[in-house]
Amino acid sequence: MAEQKSGKGKRPGKGGNRFWKSVGLGFKTPREAIEGTYIDKKCPFTGDVSIRGRILSGTCHSAKMVKTIIVRRDYFHYRHSNTPAHISPCFRVKEGDRVTIGQCRPLSKTVRFNVLKVTPAGSSGSTGKKAFAGF
Repeated sequence: MAEQKSGKGKRPGKGGNRFWKSVGLGFKTPREAIEGTYIDKKCPFTGDVSIRGRILSGTCHSAKMVKTIIVRRDYFHYRHSNTPAHISPCFRVKEGDRVTIGQCRPLSKTVRFNVLKVTPAGSSGSTGKKAFAGF
């Protein structure tokens, strides 16, 4: 009971206890982060990274790197910005998906954000990239 209130927990498994935590700010810890077997020290749910600062939202523009994606934020008139963000192995993301990212300490030369939530492109009203919608 005390584990659920604090947002931290250890789940016993085959390899022993698995550490996981809640990042707070109303974001739920993914089931894959609690029950998975991956090891990622830069993961906000199972690693040693705290989310503080800005919370941004954008579209996944590129998912070609290992554990890193490019998030494109479109502004009102002709402009956009690309932000690299670390993505934990507990998420599955494709180009065009809506992602919510949170600021953390610098993880590399260019990466300062971590993915907190992924919304598939088909479930939201708008799609990330232009595509033929069908009939």
